[in-house]
Amino acid sequence: MNLAEIIGSHPDEAVALRFRGEDVTYGDLRRRAGAVRAFLADSGIGEGERVALLFGPTPDFAVAYFGVLGGGAVAVPLNPNSPVPELVAELSAVRASLVLVAPQGDRGAVPAAEELTAHGFATVTLDAAEGGGAGPAPLVERSGEEPAVLLFTSGTAGPPKAAVLTHGSLLANIEQVELRVGLAATADDVGLLAVPPYHILGLNAVLGVQLYAGGRLVMLERVDPASLLAAVASERVTILVGVPQLFSALASYEEARGDELASVRLACSGAAPLPPETAEGFERRFGVPVWQGYGLTEASPTVTFPDLSGRCRPGSVGLPLPGVELRVVDADGEDVDAGDPGEILVRGPNVFAGYFEDPRATSQALDKRGWLHTGDVAVMSEEGVVTIVDRRKDLIIVSGFNVFPAEVEQVLEAHPKVARAAVVGVPDERQGESVGAFVVPVEGAWESGTELPEPGLADELVSHCRRYLARYKCPATVSFVRELPSAIGGKVLRRAVG
Repeated sequence: MNLAEIIGSHPDEAVALRFRGEDVTYGDLRRRAGAVRAFLADSGIGEGERVALLFGPTPDFAVAYFGVLGGGAVAVPLNPNSPVPELVAELSAVRASLVLVAPQGDRGAVPAAEELTAHGFATVTLDAAEGGGAGPAPLVERSGEEPAVLLFTSGTAGPPKAAVLTHGSLLANIEQVELRVGLAATADDVGLLAVPPYHILGLNAVLGVQLYAGGRLVMLERVDPASLLAAVASERVTILVGVPQLFSALASYEEARGDELASVRLACSGAAPLPPETAEGFERRFGVPVWQGYGLTEASPTVTFPDLSGRCRPGSVGLPLPGVELRVVDADGEDVDAGDPGEILVRGPNVFAGYFEDPRATSQALDKRGWLHTGDVAVMSEEGVVTIVDRRKDLIIVSGFNVFPAEVEQVLEAHPKVARAAVVGVPDERQGESVGAFVVPVEGAWESGTELPEPGLADELVSHCRRYLARYKCPATVSFVRELPSAIGGKVLRRAVG
C-alpha cells in the first residue's frame, strides 16, 4: 500500500484542486506528483528519509506531499511562516534529507530558503524538482506500519515533538470518517481548505478525505470572512471545515448577507473547543448548524463526531467513529461511571506509531495495550456521547494550533533582561486563547523606586520571541512581576500565575 494511492483511481479530467480560479485535475496531480517521485529517486532520497515541505495552502503543497509519499519518503509539513531558528530546530530534529519549497514569487514562497541552505539543508524549489527527474518512477510500496508523515505537536505531555503518522493510520482515519453517515464526502462534494495543510486537520481531515472521495477542493490565498464567503458562494462549496475562531469571525462579520452559505450541507469545527454561543450565532446568521468533533494529531486526527441522524447535544463532540475504541478512565485506569469525568483513552488503527526517536515520550502516551492517553478529560453518557470538560496537559490552543508554554518560556528566559518567565493561556474572543507571559525581569531592569520595568521592555521581549518562534506562539500580553508562584521543588505553578 501507499497513502498516495488515494488520488490514483479518479478520472483524469475530474478537478481535484482549484486555486486562483485555475483547476488542477486528478490527472495533473498524478503527473506532477510522479515527476517529484522521479526526482527523489534520481537524487538518491531513499525510503524512510525525511523530506520537509514548506508551502502555503496551494496546489504545490499537494503535489509535493503526494510526490514524497509516493516515492517512499516521509513528508514533514512545516509552517512556512516560522522564523529560521524554529525551522532549523525542526529540520535538525528529524534530520531532514531535503527541503522542498515553493518557487520564488509564488504564494507560499519561503523567504528563509537561502538561510536554510546556509545552515546546511539541501533546499529545492518544487518547479526544479518537477523538471529534475530523468523519467517515470514507480509508486513505492509501503506497509501500513511504515511512517508517512511527521507532524510537530506539543503531544499529550512535554515539549513539541514529531508525531509519527503511518500510511495505515492516516488511511484508516480517512476511511473511518467516510463510514460515518452524513460526514462522508463524495465525488460530488466541493470542499474548502480553511485550515493550513501543515496542521493535521487541514492535512488529513480536509485534504486527505476530499481527495480520497474524488471531490474538488478549493484552496484560498487568504482565509478571512470576505474571501471565504465569496469563495463558498461562487464555488458552491458543500463541506466547510474550520477552527472555532473561523466560525466566530463569520458569525460576527457585519457585511455578510446571510445567504452565502446556502450550498453548504456540512459545517464541521475542530482543533479546539467550540463555544455554544459561537455555534448558535453562526447557525442563526447563516441557517447552517456547526457540528463539533474531537481529535488530536496522534489519532490522525478524528476520534469522535456527532451522529447526524439526530441533533447533537450542545457542547458535545459526538460518538466515536467506526473502528475507534474510546474509554473514559480514572487515575487508576479504571472505567468511570456514565456522567463522571475521566481521562480519554483512544485505541484503533488510526492511532499514531509514537514520537520520532523518543521512546520515553512514546511510552508516556501509548501504553502496552495500545491505548493512547490523551490527557483530555471528558464525560460520556450511557449512549456513548462524549463531552469534553477539561484538559490535563499544559497546552494553549491559539486558533487551533497547540502552543506548549515551556517552549515560549525558554525563549523568553534566553533574553538577558529576563530572570524567569511563565506562560499561560489567556481567553481571546478572536483566537480562543492567546499567549500571556508573566516575566520576572533581572534586578537591573526595574526602574528605581517603581513597580515597572524599564520602558519598552514588553515590546522588546515580543520582538525577541518573533525572531525564534512562529507568530501564533508569541506573547500577546507581557506582565511584569516580582516573583512567580512555585512548588517546593522550584517548578512554576502556571495555574496559580496571574
